[in-house]
Amino acid sequence: MTETSRRITVRYGGASSGSGPLTLGQDNMIRCIRRDNPEQINKESVWPVPDDTTLPAALDALRALVERHESLRTAFPPGPGPGAFPDRQEVCPEGEFTVTTVEAGGLQAVELDRLADELGRIGVAVGFDLTVAPRLRFTLLTEADRVLRLIVVVCHAGADGAATALLIQDWLALAAGKELPPATARTPLQVAALEQSDQGRRKAAASLRHWEKLLATGPQAVFADSRITGPPDGVAAVVLRSRAAAEDLAAASRRTGASPSVVLLAAFAALVARCADQQALVISALSANRQRAVLADHVGTLAQDALLTLDADAADLDELIGRAKSASLAGYWNSTMDAAKVWQTIEDVAHLRGSRFARQVVVNDLSLTIPESMSDARPAPVADPELTWLPDQPIPVRIMFNILRISGSLEFALVTCPQVLDRAETAEFAHGLLAVLKAAAAGPLPLAGLPSLPALRPTVRSGDWHRIDGSWIDLDAVRALLAHALGGTAAARVELTDGRLVARLLTADGTLTPLTAHRAVVAALPGRDTAMAPHHYVVHRAGPGAPPPWDALPVAAEGGGRAPEVAARLVRLT
Repeated sequence: MTETSRRITVRYGGASSGSGPLTLGQDNMIRCIRRDNPEQINKESVWPVPDDTTLPAALDALRALVERHESLRTAFPPGPGPGAFPDRQEVCPEGEFTVTTVEAGGLQAVELDRLADELGRIGVAVGFDLTVAPRLRFTLLTEADRVLRLIVVVCHAGADGAATALLIQDWLALAAGKELPPATARTPLQVAALEQSDQGRRKAAASLRHWEKLLATGPQAVFADSRITGPPDGVAAVVLRSRAAAEDLAAASRRTGASPSVVLLAAFAALVARCADQQALVISALSANRQRAVLADHVGTLAQDALLTLDADAADLDELIGRAKSASLAGYWNSTMDAAKVWQTIEDVAHLRGSRFARQVVVNDLSLTIPESMSDARPAPVADPELTWLPDQPIPVRIMFNILRISGSLEFALVTCPQVLDRAETAEFAHGLLAVLKAAAAGPLPLAGLPSLPALRPTVRSGDWHRIDGSWIDLDAVRALLAHALGGTAAARVELTDGRLVARLLTADGTLTPLTAHRAVVAALPGRDTAMAPHHYVVHRAGPGAPPPWDALPVAAEGGGRAPEVAARLVRLT
């Protein structure tokens, strides 16, 4: 880091230990950690530091923090199954961790903030070893014996956003020399035991049925037009802050009787529907399980998506707000499930339906998880609204709406894929959201009269586009999908007959059947949001010489390609 950095070893001894099954949230995040890059999973932040905090006091406070919370002292040893995926959590009674200190004396406040942000970006890109505790990494910026900044990188298998906010509150009290009462929140081991109970298993099964229904009936993708050329290839992020918008949001909330978060969700959904030219929206909402009061103070990870479907074809924003409230309640209530079964369901539905769920639109309400002390510590906005661009982030979404603060100042971050919104359009979208809130504060806003957003490109579906099974599908993309999936072993012709895609395949490969063709096509679906696997396959065998016209070819085999055992795995499809 710098020539003046050093590492200090801190030993801890917790008052508890134990082992047990993983929680559903731990299982989900471990799968993400093993699949994705560290910077997509780890979370970094700069924690406030009480005035005149000394280095010894800070180290004692960090030690006490790790000792206090079992989730921070939890390791995940390799399991006996495929890939040695962990199947248990072990709370370590004692151990050690290192704290990096960086001498930063003489730097101004702005320079300290810049250095802290830089060290956070470096640290978040380094993965955690799941087999050892703790689940946090600490870096202190110091001036001699005084601590100026604390940078923390959090392993998402140990704490989610809400838990991190609770940890910050504990840190501030401990660093100030206060004595905390014993922790009373449920530990991860207790949460796991509840999830393994009969009641917990019934709730998980109900959540899985909710996902199955929405995956089987909603559109495969919200954004589907000629701009979509492949998977998200890098995204831009902008943070907006506005006190005036917070007042409008509060007024709209009072007028409609809906929470500020629901009002924001509806306003965001209305603009997404306009940008995508798509009224049926499928939205992933993060931090869903924090809606349950019994787990509000849980220090651990409850990170599982809530899946929401929202029909944006409403008369006005008030009607959409009502729909958003109902969709949120249903999604949040059904967001505790076995991650492995959810992923298997996504794959099974893709096999049966021919279209694979694309997690394109994401909402992450962090307004209850970021302490106001952290927000207040930031420099005051220089304008209202103030837009600040962040470094590009490699997040595999089309658009992500992070709600950071709603009280006193509305603060949110928009993360957008350039195939959908470029930087100018992202800024226009952010300003448009403020305009929607301003109008909603005064009265019902007809959705036909949404504020004009001239910088946004109109949706264009040039070519052979059709609406099939609730999704916009590009037949040219289907042809490209078939060519890629079959690897040149067959010539393909795609036809649309009575709303069903029919693929006629000409091949010399005697092993190619409708089932093997369909499995290959479905396996190639990820990242091809505008394509769909055919509903029916007709296989023709190629003989010597030039092939005759398609209509004159004898049929070797035909069928839908859907395997009956896949349908049997699903609990219910409605």
